[in-house]
Amino acid sequence: MRSSIASALQRFRPGIAPTLVVLVLLPLMVGLGFWQLSRGHEKQLLVDRYAERRAAEPVSSAQLNDMADPAFRRVHLRGQLDGEHSVLLDNRMRDGKAGVELLQPFHDQASGLWLLLNRGWLPWPDRRIAPAFTTPEQTLNLDAWVYVAPGETFQLHADPASTQWPRLLTALHPAALWGELGRSGFAYELRAEAGPGTYETSWPVVAMGPEKHLAYAVQWFAMAVALLALYLYLGWHNKKEKPHGSGHESTQHI
Repeated sequence: MRSSIASALQRFRPGIAPTLVVLVLLPLMVGLGFWQLSRGHEKQLLVDRYAERRAAEPVSSAQLNDMADPAFRRVHLRGQLDGEHSVLLDNRMRDGKAGVELLQPFHDQASGLWLLLNRGWLPWPDRRIAPAFTTPEQTLNLDAWVYVAPGETFQLHADPASTQWPRLLTALHPAALWGELGRSGFAYELRAEAGPGTYETSWPVVAMGPEKHLAYAVQWFAMAVALLALYLYLGWHNKKEKPHGSGHESTQHI
């Protein structure tokens, strides 16, 4: 038994270059697989918490600032929109169509709190023409829910500084907006439910669902197994050729 193992090990000659490649890529692939599993677990917890809180009754806006974890809480609002300071959140796709999300400051009467209300998605097929929207002037009664982003939005370039309104942005920072307007406002975005003054409000909770992370994890583990199998195959079939030059040369000198 030991001799057969020793013999197999002696015949295992994968070469230096394949060994170095495997030493680098195999831990990387396995690590990425476990990272995808971890991300999928985090997303599943996020989706479960969203479903639980979205099923609850709306709380009053006065309770928001006292909540340690307001994410996904439904809130009942009554107040007016500030149509003079609209934000258009760019690069938002729906069903393969390009568009923007419309956000406006909302002054809640019950709490006196300023909130950044996302009124929904608007199509923007022709970027030469600004997206068309209207702002209700009357007092609105509506329900919304608190959106807390799972991480920072990826940006190739930071949004350029501007003083114009409506303002086109690729990432939202409510605290910076309230500071610019000189108002004390809520720290997170609120996404409106379907109702008066809203547009398309079918919000995805996460951009990539937990099932996709699981699929990517399986792919990484499969590639790791394939790499290891290829390495073992090369190691046992990469036999060194015996040198023929020296033998041929010796026969010439006999």
